[in-house]
Amino acid sequence: MNDDTIRLATVGRMIHRRWRLLAVLAALGALVGYGTSVLFPPRYTTSASVLLPGAWEERELLTQTEIATSSVVADRAAATLDWAGVDGDELRERVSAAAADGNIIKISGTADTPERAQRLSDQVAQEFVAFAARITGDDTGSDAAARPEELRKLVVRTSRRITELADAVDPGRTVESVQTRTELAKLRTALQEAVNELEQADPAAGEANMVVMGPAVRPDGEAPPTRVQLIVGGALLFFLLAVVGHLAAARMSRRLRTEPEIVAALGAVPLGTVDVPVERPAHPPENRDLRARIRRFLGVDVRWDVPAPQTSGDEAGRRIRYRRVCARLRERLARSGRRLLVVVPDGDEVAHRAAGRLVTEAEGDPLLRVTEVSVSRPMVPDRGDESGALVVLSAGNWTAGELTGIAEACADAGHEIVGIVVAGPVRARTTRSAGRPRDAAAPALAVGNDATGGPG
Repeated sequence: MNDDTIRLATVGRMIHRRWRLLAVLAALGALVGYGTSVLFPPRYTTSASVLLPGAWEERELLTQTEIATSSVVADRAAATLDWAGVDGDELRERVSAAAADGNIIKISGTADTPERAQRLSDQVAQEFVAFAARITGDDTGSDAAARPEELRKLVVRTSRRITELADAVDPGRTVESVQTRTELAKLRTALQEAVNELEQADPAAGEANMVVMGPAVRPDGEAPPTRVQLIVGGALLFFLLAVVGHLAAARMSRRLRTEPEIVAALGAVPLGTVDVPVERPAHPPENRDLRARIRRFLGVDVRWDVPAPQTSGDEAGRRIRYRRVCARLRERLARSGRRLLVVVPDGDEVAHRAAGRLVTEAEGDPLLRVTEVSVSRPMVPDRGDESGALVVLSAGNWTAGELTGIAEACADAGHEIVGIVVAGPVRARTTRSAGRPRDAAAPALAVGNDATGGPG
């Protein structure tokens, strides 16, 4: 799989064979999400809207949102709320503001209860309106509020005085008197227009009259992420991490899966492939320890990164494969030295069964002696009267370094590897075919490191 593209079929096969492990990891992720929700209490968020009358540019609205979340507004709101352990800096982290359509500033507040969230949003909105009015001149004191009225009174007195002067002018019809009265009338009109323009340009009469558009709505649900979201997110995260971890491990695996790779690692010629029917035992052995039972329950002891065994042919077809391997062995060995040491990696059950079947099918010609070799510390018996060694193994279980170690162990013991036999697991058909009884297909091997077939 390290050189193949990861396909959906591969992911499906992994989920099918490791679904119990994935379910356990997903449950663990859900527990982690629940623990996270306990450490971080639920939060509630609501918003209060502030209307800004008049014409506002976008940059001016952004300025107002910055003012709404400023430290001054937060400090004033914290002083008014007087919550234990909550100051202006912490309150500022719980408040946000954004400009909406229609010159509306939405001020959002987050708290640990719906009542506090509602009160926080309303209070910040009120403090924002008060502070904005103050900096724009709405709340500058009685002197600032009295100045426009004093100006109006001064204009009225001046206009009255102009009228008096116009009446005091020589009521005659001289040119000078007419010109004087006309100039005084123009002066009165210009003064009134100036006062009107001053009132229209007054910022307090336009943009400063902000209003809070009612109280904030009390929230009826938690703000994300909620406890349910954390639990589901934790389960999904652990599930995805487990899937990615399985795929990455399979991608980086250095186990040899093809016959040419195995041949190159051992440095010998291939003699063929044989089929070994495999069936999952109906009842597991009772002497397994707790760790083995857990591994079996989770499916860790089952390889997921290899395709499912294909359905083999009948018993006669499998027997032909073994006999052909034996025939090739006879061709490679001299008539006088037909004794071979069959080397099987320790723990390779499929190869062990294939080696036993070869011993049976050879019928003493050649004479085969089976020995299991540990791949971690390979040790092969010293050469006696054998003419070489035959390596029997299954594909997809061993790395190039492990197989090279077996080859070197054979060379150290004086055995020349005369051939390699690759055993492949297959599913046996449910109906038994005619011919040799099924018990002969997988003979029982002697308990120990080696077993010998044929006459001694």
